[in-house]
Parts: sequence; C-alpha cells; structure tokens
Amino acid sequence: MVIKSVNLETVCGITSKLPANTLPEVAFAGKSNVGKSTLINGLMNRKSYARVSSQPGKTQTINYYNINDALYLVDLPGYGYATAGLKAREQWGRMIENYLHSSQTLKAVFLLVDIRHEPSDNDVMMYDWILQAGFSPIIIATKADKIKRSQLAKHKKMIRESISARSHVSGEVTMQIIPWSGLSKAGREEIYEILEREVLGIEKEDPASI
Repeated sequence: MVIKSVNLETVCGITSKLPANTLPEVAFAGKSNVGKSTLINGLMNRKSYARVSSQPGKTQTINYYNINDALYLVDLPGYGYATAGLKAREQWGRMIENYLHSSQTLKAVFLLVDIRHEPSDNDVMMYDWILQAGFSPIIIATKADKIKRSQLAKHKKMIRESISARSHVSGEVTMQIIPWSGLSKAGREEIYEILEREVLGIEKEDPASI
C-alpha cells in the first residue's frame, strides 16, 4: 500500500455530529498511553501528523484522516486516563460507542494494547464493545520493540488468553494479534494487507497462479 496523500479532514468533539462519509472507514481504539498516535503516524508515513503527546489523554476527539481519497483512518479518543474526571471518561465512552454503532461505512476496527502487560479492564471492555457493534477486533500489540523477539509468542499468548478469559461476549472469536514496533515499523505490512483486503477489497495475486 502506497500512501500518496493524507489530510486531516474532520475533527468531531463530544457535541459534534458524525460526518456522513461515503469512503470506507477503519477505526483505531486504545488507551491513552498505548502509542496510538505513533502507530497512525507510522501507517501514514508521517512523522508528526497525528499528535504524539507526553501527556496521555490528549486525544479527546474523533479524528478522520483521509488517505489517498480512498479511505479514512479514524482515530478514536484514548480511554483509561486515570486523572481524567469521571464525567470526561463517560463522555469519551459515549463518543466511542456512538461511533461504533452509527458509522455506516466502518469496515474494520483495530484495538491497540501494550504487548508488555496484561490487557486492562478498559481494554477488555473496549474489546466487548467492538464485538457488540458487529466487528471482530484486530489487536495491535504495540511497543514490541520493548521486549525480546523470542518473547513475542509468549506475550501474544498472554494477551489472547487474558482477553478470552475476561470477555463477557459469548461465542467463538478468532483473535488476530499483530505485534507493532514504533521504531522499526514491524507489523506495518500486515496492517496494510488488512486495509487492502478488508477495507478496500483488493486481493493480492497468488504468485503461484501467475
């Protein structure tokens, strides 16, 4: 996937009406300090388009990035910021839930969790919200550069088992987990393939059939 153009087209606050977009959308959800802005910048091949802040909880809006005039990357508000007031946290939660259930062109939802730790209660709640909205969350395990390569499989298993044991949504769910490194951009091609296949409907040719 080649990124030719990026435009922050729409920013929605708590009282804003969501845009009636016709292009497909893919959403990114995660807690405030999980590295969501770093991931989005990495996917867009931009150093600082999505604001990376030293103060978690700065993303309090829903941001729509138009990519190649072909799809939107939708940055959802970061959740779980401990010092945010209860009212603010509830408002962010309503914004996210409203978006998941209201978007008419949403094709896929990525859930970011820190690969180093067990998913938080808020992570599991978000996982359930995504399932209840009719999507299978694609989990991006961020900060993979913080652990040894030999530990990746162990930490992916920990994330899978922790979420499965604590989720309140019944039924079999295939859990896809992609480790991501903000330093090396490892995992980007796997994410691009999902965007091409599930969002843009582009199927890569099988080399064996050529």
